Amino acid sequence: MSSANKRKKEKGIEALNKDFRKYDQVRKEHEYRLTEKEGLERFDEEYQIKTCDLDLFLNGGEDGKRRFAEQLGEALEGIGFAILEGHGIPQDFYEEAEAKVIELFESTTVDQRMAYKAGRFGSVNQGYFPNRETTIIHPDLVEGWVFCRRAFDIESDIEFRERDFWIGPGYEPVFRRVVEAQERLILPIMQSILRYLKVDPHLYDQKLSGTNFGFRLNYYPPIGNAEDVSGAGRMLGHEDVDLFTFLPAQNVEGLQVYNRENGSWIRLNAPRGTIVLNTGDYMQRITNDRLPSTTHRVSKPREISLFPVPRISIPMAVYVWEDEVLEVLPGLGKTKYPPVKAINFHTSITSKYYGDEYAVGE
Repeated sequence: MSSANKRKKEKGIEALNKDFRKYDQVRKEHEYRLTEKEGLERFDEEYQIKTCDLDLFLNGGEDGKRRFAEQLGEALEGIGFAILEGHGIPQDFYEEAEAKVIELFESTTVDQRMAYKAGRFGSVNQGYFPNRETTIIHPDLVEGWVFCRRAFDIESDIEFRERDFWIGPGYEPVFRRVVEAQERLILPIMQSILRYLKVDPHLYDQKLSGTNFGFRLNYYPPIGNAEDVSGAGRMLGHEDVDLFTFLPAQNVEGLQVYNRENGSWIRLNAPRGTIVLNTGDYMQRITNDRLPSTTHRVSKPREISLFPVPRISIPMAVYVWEDEVLEVLPGLGKTKYPPVKAINFHTSITSKYYGDEYAVGE
């Protein structure tokens, strides 16, 4: 790590998001700390993230689709987060995947994992991220591993070699099952968002059929005394870059969502079996700021008894392919943003985390 990046990371423990505002590609005027600081934060214990019943869309006919679109749109326009029930994905898919995450990180060595160290492919930094090195602006207390579409055996016309992406056999099939199940939810979610905005609900069907995604395995190790006193958070405050993210409810608390309306944080503890959905920068851009890319972070659990328990999460970020152009949807008022290629938009934002040289210019 360069000395400049080392200073950047050390500052990240105390930094505000405004210190990195030059990288933003959509409006984000609120200010927040990247990590929770005891005694300096406001928490909203009353706000409830809305729960939306996806079964209405899947099995409720045209009226069900309309009702679900209203539920989802109101939730996302309000705070950029929703909790999905009725999605039809068996809980054992997620439980087996979480067990595999633990197996992957606890049965292999860092040196073995470093053979797959992350690098940019297209828009997305894909591969393994060591503990405290998931970004260059904050020493997150997490190890991560990002797999995109090419890391799964789901394209019949492309030769797939498991060893190119996976540290051993047995992992890809388990995670592919989750990816394929959630991929079936992409069009229902996007069509519902467009319906809510009074846009042709099928406008993005082609762009999101067989589209790219980032499936991330997050392994938050047990918290020892050194980590507890370091001042670092488990994951820094950030906004997702994508259209939207699927996040199966986690096993250990820590997810916090920022409420721009009152400048406070909401502790989000979704029921097991549900999926947390949130919108990202792509979505804020194309909706002309109508649906926000909402800030969230992962902090240490309040209960010290949970410190020895690893926290597992498996978010799946939904993108469009790099050559697609992000344009403001029709009928959403005076256009605030010009058209931009997804690869330029995406890498300009994420160069905040990976270094200015990461960005792809026009």
